Amino acid sequence: MEEIYRPIWLSIIGNVLLALLKLAAGFAYSSIALISDGVHSLSDVLTSVMGYAGIRISSKPPDRSHPFGHSRFEPLVAFIIGEALLLVAYEIGRDAIYRIHHGDTVEVNSLMLGVTLLSILSKEVMFRYSLHVGRKLNSQILTVDAYHHRSDALSSVAVLVGLGAQKLGFRHGDSLAGLVVAAFLVKVSLDVILRNVDYLTGRAPSFEVCEGIKAAAMGVRNVLGVHDLRAHYVGNRLHVELHIEVPPGLSLKEAHDISEEVKKRVEEIPEVEAAFVHVDIRGVTR
Repeated sequence: MEEIYRPIWLSIIGNVLLALLKLAAGFAYSSIALISDGVHSLSDVLTSVMGYAGIRISSKPPDRSHPFGHSRFEPLVAFIIGEALLLVAYEIGRDAIYRIHHGDTVEVNSLMLGVTLLSILSKEVMFRYSLHVGRKLNSQILTVDAYHHRSDALSSVAVLVGLGAQKLGFRHGDSLAGLVVAAFLVKVSLDVILRNVDYLTGRAPSFEVCEGIKAAAMGVRNVLGVHDLRAHYVGNRLHVELHIEVPPGLSLKEAHDISEEVKKRVEEIPEVEAAFVHVDIRGVTR
């Protein structure tokens, strides 16, 4: 199995087991916090499946209908995942407010606390593994999935605190924990949506990345200057256009070889997918 798919399968299997465990305990003891946390984990199963599909599609090579490849499908799927999480947050928050308004309470026991603690530990392991592979492979979907795991772990901490408070006599600890889970989901979903809107709309890279591209080009022998650098995201990878200046008197082959070396070095930058280099002769063309 390719490395990029392992965190996705771990996420799917782990979240199915955790969701079943939380929902069983939640419905058995009428805990809105555990039920909402279980729905949270169940929604992660859906988003992981969508993430798997997004990675499969975005990794397809260029074809006639998508001559620059399919990499934009990855942030598109991540954007849809963010929208789905926002809807889940609304449902959880609404149910928690309903319980507070109607004064519904639950009896907390050791099994409920144990399930929540297991969820925290499992989610932290999933977070660390998915983030490691996501950063290594520059995968937006894996990185998003990783932070979903971290939000799950943090929301489960809130559930643990809420259930503990209710066990100690605080009347609405369970429902307030459900509200905290909803708040975590809103934050994560908005972060995901806004980040991937940038990728879908061709946002330019940071100043530091642009300077790194210039430095890579200037490191090639006989490159005297770089100008008209333009770069934008196509999915989560950059397409770069730049003009280089070379000395007059070079043969056409020499100028071509310089441009090919610049292209090679720029495309070695992890974020760059493709570079397009135009050659200008210093003092002659611009």
